[in-house]
Parts: sequence; structure tokens; C-alpha cells
Amino acid sequence: MLGMVIFSQVGRKLTDRLKELLPDVEIVALPTSGPVDASLRGDVLLSQTWGSDNIVDVIERGVRWVHVLGTGVDRFPFDRVGDCTVTCSRGASAIPIAEYVLAAMLAYEKRIPQIWMDRQPPQWFGDRLGGLYKRTLGLVGLGAIGMAVAQRALAFEMTVLATRRSDSPSPLPGVAITSLDDMAARADHLVVAASATAETAGIIGEALFARMKPGMHLINVARGSLVDQDALRRALDAGVVAHATLDTMQPEPLPDGHWMYADPRISLTPHVSWSMPGAVELLIEKFVRNVERRRRGEPLQDAVDRDRGY
Repeated sequence: MLGMVIFSQVGRKLTDRLKELLPDVEIVALPTSGPVDASLRGDVLLSQTWGSDNIVDVIERGVRWVHVLGTGVDRFPFDRVGDCTVTCSRGASAIPIAEYVLAAMLAYEKRIPQIWMDRQPPQWFGDRLGGLYKRTLGLVGLGAIGMAVAQRALAFEMTVLATRRSDSPSPLPGVAITSLDDMAARADHLVVAASATAETAGIIGEALFARMKPGMHLINVARGSLVDQDALRRALDAGVVAHATLDTMQPEPLPDGHWMYADPRISLTPHVSWSMPGAVELLIEKFVRNVERRRRGEPLQDAVDRDRGY
């Protein structure tokens, strides 16, 4: 498909970068709202994870393939893009998110930044810090993010447990596949890294908190919908959850005055675990590789299963 035309709704900076990477492809930047020139015709749409206000008009200009520039597609308006093939940049953010998870676990165990000094402490040599060595990590989801976290956790000699959607064995030696209930009872650190679907909504809820190992650390780098935040508050009060590190919550943005802002048992970050130098470049590269596959007549990678929602 040498005459491919790509519609881009990801902003000027990313569109300009795409033109550099695909100099022989016609790329047309489109606004995300308002009417679309009726004379335009395109084959592909590069979109954000939340779509656009005028996405139906864009699709009607001949688009047969939509690529979502992100990993999570739970906010994408699938019902508005007809029968177009939809792909995403699955796995492109696995490295920075895995680093975030390890940083969160280490910060919790080593009590950082609480142990930083700005004056002479009451005593020296007296603090007791935790560690990751021989601790048990539970991974809710063993996709690209879960795998990247597991690889790094194994280097710390952690015991790594995971749940996955299929009955297939772990693709990574050293990672044991188990049930969610069993993992909750054993994990010192529980990382939520599954896709947001109807089946996973509220999966970290009252029943699971009741089975958790007391004093555990919960980390959510998936979507806020997977954690029942009211149940989390009760689990914190009961001492079941000693601390929660949340990079995603519900709703986003979290409104001013929300109870989680003021709770010292919770560390909140503004959905930035994906960020690192070159992070956006990795998202774009996923799309560029698929463009090359399409031009060669090869199947597209990272297709979204609409029925499953990921």
C-alpha cells in the first residue's frame, strides 16, 4: 500500500515526528473536534486513547485501520469506529512502569523519603529498614508490564507469583502462576497490572482484601477501576494494607479534597508511571512498525480484541 494516507489526531509535535519517521507517507494532521474536509480521504487514523469528538467523521473518510497511541484502551470509543481494525502500542510503556514499581517497593521498604535528614536525628544506627530480598511479589496480570516487573524483581531475589488470563504456564522462569486468592494471602507487595475490562472492575475489593496478608503494600499501575477505593480505605484502617502506592485512581483527575490526598498511608502520583526519556518515541515506534507491516502486506501486530476490551 504505497499510496497510504495517515490521518493524525495526536498533536503537532507527534505528527511532525511521525513525518520524520515516515518521510514517504502522506500524513495529514486533523483537529480533534469540528467538521472534517469532505474531500479528504485516508486509510489510517492515529488517535489518542480517548479518541476524538469528530472521530466518526474521520472514519467516514475511508479509514479502515485505527491505531491508538497508548496501551490502555478502556476509554476508547469502539462503538464509533465501525468495523475498523484497531491496534494499540501495547507493551511500549513496560520498562518505565516496571521501574516505577521497583522504585515504589524500594521507597516503601527503605522508608524513603522519611529517613532523609535535615537535622541531627535522636539517634544514629537505630532505624530498621525493610528490603526486597526474599519478599514475595504478587502480579495481577502477566502481560508486558507484569513481565517487565517480574524480570527486575527476580534480580532482587524476590519470590514472584502471578495471575494470568490463560491457563498457560509462565513464560518467565522463576515466576509461579497461581490463583488471585492464593497470591493475596502470600504477597508482601501486590502489583495491579491487568487490563481494565468489565471482568476486572473492582477485582481488588472487599473479598480479596479479607484474604490479604496483613501489612502488605498495594501498587496500582493499571486503572483505578480495578481497585474498590472504599474497600481499600477499610483495609487500611484494619491494618491489612499498610500502604498503597497509586499511580491511577478513580476518577482521574482526582478532585480536590478527596480523602486519599490527605491519607499518609497512600502515595499518589498523577498517572506518570509510563514516563521516561524517550517514552513517547517508544509509543510511536510501535505504530511505525505496523505501518511497515501493512505496506508489506503482513498482519498487523497488537490488535485489540473488542470483545475482551484489550
